[in-house]
Amino acid sequence: MMRPRVGHIQFINCFPLFYGLIEKKFLLEVDLIKGNPTDLNRMLMENILDLAPIPSIAYARNYKDYILMPDISISADGEVKSIYLFSKLPIEDLDGKKIALSNISATSVALLRIIMAKKYRSFPDYFTSAPELGAMLMEAEAALLIGDDALRAKYNQDKRLYVYDLGREWKDYSNLPMVFAVWAIRKEYADKNREQIINIRDAFIDSIRYSLDNIQACAHKAAQWEEFADDYLVDYFRSLRFDFDETKREGLLKYYKEAQKLGLIDEVPPIDILEI
Repeated sequence: MMRPRVGHIQFINCFPLFYGLIEKKFLLEVDLIKGNPTDLNRMLMENILDLAPIPSIAYARNYKDYILMPDISISADGEVKSIYLFSKLPIEDLDGKKIALSNISATSVALLRIIMAKKYRSFPDYFTSAPELGAMLMEAEAALLIGDDALRAKYNQDKRLYVYDLGREWKDYSNLPMVFAVWAIRKEYADKNREQIINIRDAFIDSIRYSLDNIQACAHKAAQWEEFADDYLVDYFRSLRFDFDETKREGLLKYYKEAQKLGLIDEVPPIDILEI
């Protein structure tokens, strides 16, 4: 039997998902394929992967081919601490101004557009850029960074900039959590490999629990090759949510409805979760 081909986002926010697996050697039983969110979405679409964490908006654009893993997501109920808008101006003053968007994840780009349009009645001039804050701000009044790029920029924050956490902005607007990534499974794989999926789901839940129960050691391991202090990552990991309960699904559906109204997706997809 072929081993499951499982995607792995190379962002620190995914480290608690995998730390317990590494410690317990479960990774020997899957082929783990690393990439950024955009790469993993492409590989899942091309059947290079069987299942992977992908940007939430990618599920909306390809939902007919996928079914969602139950119980696991990458979410925040308020501050996410790794998706920031860095701005030379107060956010209320960005209407018509240039905003540089990271080219790494479409979910956060759509989220910013929703927040600016719906919460601030603001319509900036957006353009896509490589995620390098200094270069972005040479051309724009504000810049959107996500993942490790955002963590580093906030850790070394330029005090001249206004900084807005998009998880907090969404919570203030919707009063709901924000689901940034879902675990999508190719439907044909799910139909034939239910037992493997159950084992993978259980292993990841166990890994998350182990990581959060040993959060100091988890953060220390994640910080080994980074500039961050351990406590910075402990605080970050504690801000994240990895479950996929009813409130998270409600927040995801709200996000899809707002994205559809702005023409960012063609239709609001069903939240189709594999029954295990």
